[in-house]
Amino acid sequence: MEQSLPVWLIPVLTLVGGIIIGVILARVLQRAAPGKTQNQLDELQERFDSYQSEVVTHFNTTASLVKTLTQNYQDVQQHLSLGAERLALDEVARERLLASFVDDAKPRERIKAPQGSEFDLTAEPPRDYAQKKDGDPSMLAEGYGLKR
Repeated sequence: MEQSLPVWLIPVLTLVGGIIIGVILARVLQRAAPGKTQNQLDELQERFDSYQSEVVTHFNTTASLVKTLTQNYQDVQQHLSLGAERLALDEVARERLLASFVDDAKPRERIKAPQGSEFDLTAEPPRDYAQKKDGDPSMLAEGYGLKR
């Protein structure tokens, strides 16, 4: 019996010692970890705030530049209009110049080729897709290109 005491006593003492060492290490590491994590969190927050500030500054600068660009465009349009009024020699030329400055957003008339010329300016532009026969699936259909 005396020999059985050290056989079970050694593992029990080792287990108790391991638990005590584990608790001590956990408490020491627990105190050190939050400070490090908090520092990392603070650093990330500072970087994020700095990034947000840079984004706001970028878009404010962009808005200012676009506003300046718009104003410059209007100034150029006004300058060209005044120049057309002052410098055009006849009324027809003046009207044509002013009409071209007034609204560039309107679609222009198509230039017509002289009759009998080999150029057809009213033809459709080439398409970026292949023609299909009636009943064939379109290119956007799920089964397109799959062999049955």
